[in-house]
Amino acid sequence: MEFSPLLFVRQHFPSHRLPGVAGEVSKQLDAAALHRRLKPGSEVAIAVGSRGIANIAEIVRTAVRWWKQKGMQPFIFPAMGSHGAATARGQAEVLAKYGVTPEAMGCPVRSSLAVDRLGETAEGIPVVMDRHAHRSAGVMLCGRIKWHTDFAGRLESGLFKMMAIGLGKLAGAQTYHCHAYNLGLERVIVSVGRRILATGKILGGLGILEDAHHDTARIAVLGVEEMEEREAELLALVKTWMPTIPLPELDIVIVNQLGKPISGAGMDPKIINRSVSGEYNPWPGAPFIRRVYVRGLHPLSYGNAVGLGMADAAHARLLRALRRKPTYLNALTSNNPASARFPVHYPTDRQCLEALAPTVGKSDAAELTIGWIHDTQDLRRLAFTENLRAQIEARPNLEILGPPRPWPFGARGDLPDDAP
Repeated sequence: MEFSPLLFVRQHFPSHRLPGVAGEVSKQLDAAALHRRLKPGSEVAIAVGSRGIANIAEIVRTAVRWWKQKGMQPFIFPAMGSHGAATARGQAEVLAKYGVTPEAMGCPVRSSLAVDRLGETAEGIPVVMDRHAHRSAGVMLCGRIKWHTDFAGRLESGLFKMMAIGLGKLAGAQTYHCHAYNLGLERVIVSVGRRILATGKILGGLGILEDAHHDTARIAVLGVEEMEEREAELLALVKTWMPTIPLPELDIVIVNQLGKPISGAGMDPKIINRSVSGEYNPWPGAPFIRRVYVRGLHPLSYGNAVGLGMADAAHARLLRALRRKPTYLNALTSNNPASARFPVHYPTDRQCLEALAPTVGKSDAAELTIGWIHDTQDLRRLAFTENLRAQIEARPNLEILGPPRPWPFGARGDLPDDAP
């Protein structure tokens, strides 16, 4: 098949990058004075999650140093539900891959799946917390505030979700997602978060916002009394920075890689316009995409290929890289078994694309409108078929990088991994 040639494109987003991340972390912690409730020498548990957050090691290291300067004894614990294959060792290894190690942070990392029970919410949901964290003098949350992949609401992915799914470890993640099946995940995480705040164990939260360049854009330390309102405000702000695939309709989108560091769903459903259960084009305002083809698995996903079920086709190497235990565990814990389904797969990129080509109602492959992205988090460099030139040129934030090029299939029929 002969596809329309490719135009390589740069998408320009406003930059909100903080010039000095460590200094801003210290400044915000000083202003919030979270240490006031504690006696000198108290143990402080710092919750750190499993997402690929920009500058996470620098942010956490600065927070550790700040607590030490206040005379406290900080330690770090993984706050990541079922990730890391739901083992203490696996979760510590996830943090280590982000540079969050005892040696680099200057404090212990205590990883365990043991939890203490804290009672129930008004809906009867049992509430649990990481045992190391619960038995400390106080807990500081450290996580990114952003839109959630599965639902839209006032609070989505952020500090409240970390209090529930993260601090709850595997036991909490399973329980909360079970109740979310009937109540909705937003209601569950808000209810659980309020119950945890009522214990007095949470000192506050260090919220991280990122812009469309995946740069740290804002650091906000939220006190307990203001956490719910402030998080809602910050979520509304960061949604205005959300990157998108910039064209309204595409026959096929090629995604170089999926993985947990990119999105909790592997690929951000609000970017590729899929639901985690595979529903096509459920998100209003997102581009209408007929087929999704995914080529590989992020190396820091540790074989967890959850989200594969959203794709219509996959390169065979992704299936080889998949590990069933973490993938199945994550999919089942989050009540989304469909997210672990295997799509059709072939051993080369050309075979996958040629298999999808006749499924969108166009008999001539040159008429197919195709977009190519690296992943759903980085949408700065893209490629589109030349038959979309008029639409690209009509958008002032898109810059065409040179003349059209032939598809860069290698001798075996594969595309390069460093493009677009």
